[in-house]
Amino acid sequence: MTSTLRAYLELVRPANVVTAFADILAGFAAAWSSSVKIMHGPGGFTVATVPEWGPGALLALLAATAGLYAGGVVLNDVFDAPIDAAERPERPIPSGRVTRRSAAVFGGLLLVLGIAAAVAAGLIPGIIALFIAVCAVTYDAAGKHHRVLGPINMGLCRGGNLLLGASAAPLLLGSIWYIGLLPVAYIGAVTAVSTGEVHGGIRRTGILAVTLIVLVTAALLMLGLRPDFRTASSLPFIVIFGLLVFPPFIRAAIEPSPDLVRAAVKRGVLSLVAMDAAIAAGFGGWPFGIAVLVLLPISIALARAFAVT
Repeated sequence: MTSTLRAYLELVRPANVVTAFADILAGFAAAWSSSVKIMHGPGGFTVATVPEWGPGALLALLAATAGLYAGGVVLNDVFDAPIDAAERPERPIPSGRVTRRSAAVFGGLLLVLGIAAAVAAGLIPGIIALFIAVCAVTYDAAGKHHRVLGPINMGLCRGGNLLLGASAAPLLLGSIWYIGLLPVAYIGAVTAVSTGEVHGGIRRTGILAVTLIVLVTAALLMLGLRPDFRTASSLPFIVIFGLLVFPPFIRAAIEPSPDLVRAAVKRGVLSLVAMDAAIAAGFGGWPFGIAVLVLLPISIALARAFAVT
């Protein structure tokens, strides 16, 4: 691998992109479950059909999230270049392996390609992709500097990404839209803690993050109130999610040192796959959950080679 290619791979954070695939698959599973439920009609029982449904739409949405996520994180490094020059000089731009201008063009192109791929899946996916792109650039340019709005801003990116997966069946978004609130709360918690990666965090921020993760876990269980969500299928994945995410976040809340905060943030990003697996299993059955969870070891392996934060 050439040094230039590696530098560009570092910019896109491959391990994180894999977690974005998990969002799409979870949203897709939720829409699939809703699309096959039996509906009452004038002539008896009929199965709801959605014209946009199909494997082609899923592939387009996976391509879309790859472009959107990669473009967002590349532009994050573009905006952060002056700060990284002092705090993280090993990163591609401050180290001189990629120029800031080239990275900006690269990140912008990735966002455009992501939106285009979503439009190929339909108008509604295209609109959601545009929303994600705007949220990503807003976070990169200014949102991250706000203690409260920053985490919400980043959470909206991931919540939108989950709904992007569900938008393969746009007519059904009205019945499952609120599942997008789960990554908003969860990634909001991870983002809030991430402010302490360099100089250390604040204990009350860590406590707030743990509280939000508890609420997210409870919300996953409460999805069982839906007739089309199988808690028994989802429960093993919820347990895995809890075992992965709670220990590092509790340690970081007790002692918010830079090392413990970085470990919590890294685990938090990767554990999003387990949360998505719980959603997919609950709506689509345990095979869907396993299909999503398979992405976790892939993401972990990539995280050993490329930075997550």
